[in-house]
Amino acid sequence: MSYRRAELDQDLLQELLWTYGPCGQEDAVRDVCRRELEPVVDHSWTDEAGNLIGLIRGSNGNGDAAAIRILAHMDELSMLVKRVEPDGSLHMTQLGTMYPGNFGLGPVAILGLRETLIGVLTVGSEHTTKESERIWQTKPDQGDRALDWTHVYVFTGRTPEELAAAGVRPGTRACVERSKRTLLEFGNFVGSYFLDDRAPVTALLHAARLLREREIRPPHDVYLVFSTNEEVGGVGGSYAAGNLPGDITLALEVGPAEKEYATTCAGGPMVAYSDAECLYDKGLADRLMDIADELGLSPQPAVLGAFESDASHAKAGGLSPRGALLCLPTLSTHGYEVITRRAIPEMADIVTEFMLRPSTAS
Repeated sequence: MSYRRAELDQDLLQELLWTYGPCGQEDAVRDVCRRELEPVVDHSWTDEAGNLIGLIRGSNGNGDAAAIRILAHMDELSMLVKRVEPDGSLHMTQLGTMYPGNFGLGPVAILGLRETLIGVLTVGSEHTTKESERIWQTKPDQGDRALDWTHVYVFTGRTPEELAAAGVRPGTRACVERSKRTLLEFGNFVGSYFLDDRAPVTALLHAARLLREREIRPPHDVYLVFSTNEEVGGVGGSYAAGNLPGDITLALEVGPAEKEYATTCAGGPMVAYSDAECLYDKGLADRLMDIADELGLSPQPAVLGAFESDASHAKAGGLSPRGALLCLPTLSTHGYEVITRRAIPEMADIVTEFMLRPSTAS
């Protein structure tokens, strides 16, 4: 291909990583995405599910029948306050598949209704005996149980009255604090918590920008969807698939780089043929593989197990007859995630070309 290739917008990625976006409270992330999206689409809006949508109008005048939808989710794995204890500590539960050991003990941002407070996720002191049963259970040389939400709590240093004044109560979201979300550069790789799904969001914004710079319109209408609540069942993406025109739903995600799937973090983009929720459309998967091959990107086909996406939720729910999944090969998904520096630009290039040529007939 002769057009200018995408480059990693590291500043945008870092801004997105530092922006809190727990499930059902993606407002701050949506504001960043809207700022970047509005100049490069024909129309943008927020729907009833909180999804940010950008429309790029097609050139063929066929209307909406052949429209395609491309989704990347704005929400992140987070915590939910289950109860406020009399000493002002918080008992937490997961919001999405998030385990304390994957994200580590340390500072968290408690997103109160009137004030954001800082707390510390902790299990307690290592220098304890079986008398401290909750702590003892997690010691490898003693109870030998995996660290779980029953073992940890958030120390706030506040009274219940002070927490109530800040608007902290059951249902309040808490996120890994910003100081733990700085992008780490090493060799040909970058790493951070919450590349899921901030890296694919960056790639989708890149693709929209590339298409505008090339001054070429896709043949069909394209809806770019920055979805909500993906980590808790693909709620926003399913709503978008059920209400936007078209029958193709392509999700952009991080993907597990593991021997089980014959995928590597250093390899090319991953194209899924199935996951735990659905069998993806073979024609669309083959098309993504062909485009990546044409771009010289050495794509990695994958049959995924314990994985779901906006596209598979939509297809399994009968909301989209055709679904596809394109992933950034990622080390330690749902943990401290690592991708190559080229992974985001490569995804942006594939998405740009897919918008222009979603099928061989286009």
